[in-house]
Amino acid sequence: MKRNKKIKTAIKRTIFLAFLLFSLFIGISLLAYQEQAENSSPTSSSPIISEEVKAYRPVVEKYAKQYDVSQHIDTLLAMMMQESGGRGDDPMQSSESYCGERGCIQDPELSIKQGVYYFSQTLKEANGDLLVAVQSYNFGKGFINYMKKHSDQFSQEAAITFSQEMYANDPDKEKYRCLRDGAEELGACYGDIYYVKSVMAYKDKLAEE
Repeated sequence: MKRNKKIKTAIKRTIFLAFLLFSLFIGISLLAYQEQAENSSPTSSSPIISEEVKAYRPVVEKYAKQYDVSQHIDTLLAMMMQESGGRGDDPMQSSESYCGERGCIQDPELSIKQGVYYFSQTLKEANGDLLVAVQSYNFGKGFINYMKKHSDQFSQEAAITFSQEMYANDPDKEKYRCLRDGAEELGACYGDIYYVKSVMAYKDKLAEE
């Protein structure tokens, strides 16, 4: 009788320990998943503005004034941060809007001049909608026409859908890099689907400094 009681007690302890270990495993797995999700999110919880980008503020101000977008200087600097971190000869990555191909601009000031000009044009064509203009800097002006036909205001879903359609309709898939985590799974490898989110995070950081 005592032996049976001991066996039952041992079984209960074993079950309890197994349950405890299982709960611990689940807890650790959830924490690991959460950490991974945070690390792969489109923007960091505490974005950092590089010194290179900060150093270009006077040049950005110069051309923002010339193209009548002085109220968007922080947005332009945030875009530069997302494009290149202020590094290289084409910090605004504006070669494609300038000559139709990557790498043709080898002068940072020309890059900034062209980048600010192109942004001013996207803003005008987007009827002053800043988020559409910012995403169009990355996607191209075709996104403006897409938004006019399909949506009243910018949304993450609209950016993903546009990217999906552009990617699906291009037979040359090899040229796409699928910049963001999850973009390939979504079939949204055209451009940067989280460009607006990243730029706005950098803009908020600039406003704090």
